[in-house]
Amino acid sequence: MTALTHASPTSTRGASGAGVHGQQHPIGLYLLVWGLLFILSACSYLVDYFDFHGELRWGLIILFMLLKAGLIVAVFMHMAWERLALVAAILVPPLAVLVFVATMALEGDYTRFTRSAFFAPTAVESHAVEH
Repeated sequence: MTALTHASPTSTRGASGAGVHGQQHPIGLYLLVWGLLFILSACSYLVDYFDFHGELRWGLIILFMLLKAGLIVAVFMHMAWERLALVAAILVPPLAVLVFVATMALEGDYTRFTRSAFFAPTAVESHAVEH
């Protein structure tokens, strides 16, 4: 499955073959990824079919979404064959944004909890307002 041919007939330079660039990936790899994407999409729909609720539902949906995005980026966008520095330059900023969003969501829950704990009217105050 990983056998790659490193010669493209469209990019040869010269008769010696010294300037040969390009890669050809086996079509079987693309068909395998296409099948995996189909299976992951079916699993995403099965989450709704089996009527999962709450964090399990959203966790499964996000998991399947990230797996599909990873396969698409790795194979169809040829990220799997790029240098590690380029992969890091492309993937690290969105991951940092995701970490930032997750920390802000946690901070938002903490802020809402503390506001409801300290600023919510007590039973005595709400009774006094009614009279």
